[in-house]
Amino acid sequence: MKIAVYGLGRMGKQIATKLVQSNKFEVIVHNRSKQPIDELASLGAIPAYDLKEVINNFNDQKVIIWLMLPADIVDQKIDELIPILPSGSLVIDGGNSNFNDTKRRNQKLKELNIDYMDIGVSGGIWGIKKGFSMMVGSDNEENYKEIEQILICLAEPSGGFGYFGQSGSGHFVKMVHNGIEYGMMESLAEGYRLLKEGPYKNLDLSKIANLWQNGSVVQSWLNSLIAEIMSENPDLNNINGVVSQSGEAKWSIETAKQIGIDLPIIQKSLDIRLESEQGHINYGTKLLSAMRNKFGGHNLNN
Repeated sequence: MKIAVYGLGRMGKQIATKLVQSNKFEVIVHNRSKQPIDELASLGAIPAYDLKEVINNFNDQKVIIWLMLPADIVDQKIDELIPILPSGSLVIDGGNSNFNDTKRRNQKLKELNIDYMDIGVSGGIWGIKKGFSMMVGSDNEENYKEIEQILICLAEPSGGFGYFGQSGSGHFVKMVHNGIEYGMMESLAEGYRLLKEGPYKNLDLSKIANLWQNGSVVQSWLNSLIAEIMSENPDLNNINGVVSQSGEAKWSIETAKQIGIDLPIIQKSLDIRLESEQGHINYGTKLLSAMRNKFGGHNLNN
């Protein structure tokens, strides 16, 4: 099977690399800049330096393109692909798109006899080693079955994947996942700030984090990353504490309001990130930034 990965940023590069290294697929790679293409080509990927070259590399096989692009440019790139995509192609959006945009794009492509699939991808920069968690939506379940071997490869050794139904459902599930993630991270950050600034000075936060990873109720991957952070940089030096937000929590809140549900924890966690961009920073926001760096490779200083 051939598959093209378009967008070789932090996540896209990992996905392409994992597929190439499996030696189970022919992987075509494309990116705006040339260097990541060359790096993947050195591992065995098929380089494509423009979109026409991507399509031509499929020859007579079905075109399957996995997009790993920022949400705000997906429409533009789809419009560039439409004139050259053969009928019956499959376009996969693996980025963090708004599920409402996904449904709209799906309808647009369906009218052109092009299938569209949404896959919310979690796992951060650890996915290449531990396996990705992938949430799939598509109006045509046959598309899911067709790429199942690709998902199995990307999930190895301890990730997972699941099909959730109609177009947009994969991105919806990932949106809610990220909203929960905001709240969990904020709770941990606030707790460790209290430990740091509370009445008992010089508590060993590394020791606490490691203890909590052994049988406690708050044992988690996020807390294990905090244990690493506390062993390396307990005072969180050289971290400015500005925490970016990428949209999913905001979309979760907007969707909840439309159906009359309150999300006070997710709302507050989003507000704190927005306030950090205005200069309201503290030990907690610095820890948020450090966590994002650990699991996602995000810049420590925004």
